[in-house]
Amino acid sequence: MEKNQYIVALEIGSSKIVGAIAEKTLAGHLSVYHLQEEKHLNSVRYGIVQNVENIKSSINRILHNLEGMIDGRIKQVYLGVSGRSLHSIVSEVNRSVGSTEPITRELIDRIIHEATSTPVRNYDTVDIVPRAFYVDKVETTNPVGQFGSSIKIKVNLIVAKPALKLNLNRLMTFGIPVKDYIVTPLAVAEQILTDSDRELGCMLVDLGAETTTVTIYKNGSLIYLSTLPLGGRNLTRDVMNGLSVLEETAENVKKNINNPLDPSNVSNVKIEGVVAPDAANYIAARTGEIIANINQQLADAGVSSDGIQSIILIGGGAHLGGLQQKLEETIKIKVRMGQNPPTLNILNNEINRMEYIEVFSLLAKAADMIPEGETCVELNRYEDPTFDGSFPRQQQVEPERTEKPNNPTKEKNKKQSSWGSKWVEKLKNLMSEDEDTDDEQ
Repeated sequence: MEKNQYIVALEIGSSKIVGAIAEKTLAGHLSVYHLQEEKHLNSVRYGIVQNVENIKSSINRILHNLEGMIDGRIKQVYLGVSGRSLHSIVSEVNRSVGSTEPITRELIDRIIHEATSTPVRNYDTVDIVPRAFYVDKVETTNPVGQFGSSIKIKVNLIVAKPALKLNLNRLMTFGIPVKDYIVTPLAVAEQILTDSDRELGCMLVDLGAETTTVTIYKNGSLIYLSTLPLGGRNLTRDVMNGLSVLEETAENVKKNINNPLDPSNVSNVKIEGVVAPDAANYIAARTGEIIANINQQLADAGVSSDGIQSIILIGGGAHLGGLQQKLEETIKIKVRMGQNPPTLNILNNEINRMEYIEVFSLLAKAADMIPEGETCVELNRYEDPTFDGSFPRQQQVEPERTEKPNNPTKEKNKKQSSWGSKWVEKLKNLMSEDEDTDDEQ
């Protein structure tokens, strides 16, 4: 009988697809050793899948390779959700209540349902995040059991264009179901931000290939999420088009200039035939536009720069030379680079890199979500009684998909969970906190 649980997560980005497997022990320790990726070009634009068949083939190969590494079969996966149209909308409901009866959880459930039951025009709701509760206009972390004549509830609706959901559903049609969809920027924020970050105010900036996602927290709660259609690839294309070079050359030039954001101090040398200061001028101009748009998100969220104590920078584009300093100088907020989730033990040094922070965060989030006794992986069985059910640490020969262990009692889980996380479960978790932790929200 298998004791440990195995979690499989997929993250589909604009430049690559990454799949990984984590092992969760009975004690709750989470470790990852196996990861596969495939780079792609133009099959995903701004985080939205354009060529479903190409991406489907890539996912199939990634999962098949992972199966070969663990000597088993993947039964289900957790899939990350991100993309250009992903953003938050605040919804709130006010209701008068009888002051002689305590507020119940059932009443809160009904009010939340009312706040989220009205469709958002041209968008699908992919997640719901409780934001604040007020009893008689006084904010509280847990209204259940309190008395008052009125209650107001605010929630963040995380929405996206229908095409995002539709194409993700089309990808997983080759027999391996999606256990659940997880909003990637929320998973990353939950795993790498500290309680102090959320309480004092912070902005998580994920600078990807074609999009930049900005997530803002204050007083312990999510207050804003937006995705900008700008990323590191815009810098590359500006160099490519401006200096008439191939995209690969422009990308290499961008990576090999120490601080392209200060063109006047860039050495007058050639990199693959490109004059470095000329390329730096294009890079600095576009980066300035991206920083200005990031800064604008504070105003759009209704937050002053004084209300934010830190910016946490992640993503492939975050490693541009001089970006951290430029961002700090422009927005006047302290900037630091994000780190991989501390709850995840990465056993393979070759994959212990910041470029995989999204899929690592998805694994950590999924490990919290997966029901007790369930697993995403069915390991192959052997007669050897000393086999302990743990992952082999060396790559195995990839198994043929037509060969299955003889296990007539096995039932394959075909059930695909509903789109997005369940707000009722989130709400119950929020309300079940001990009274002594009221200052954490």
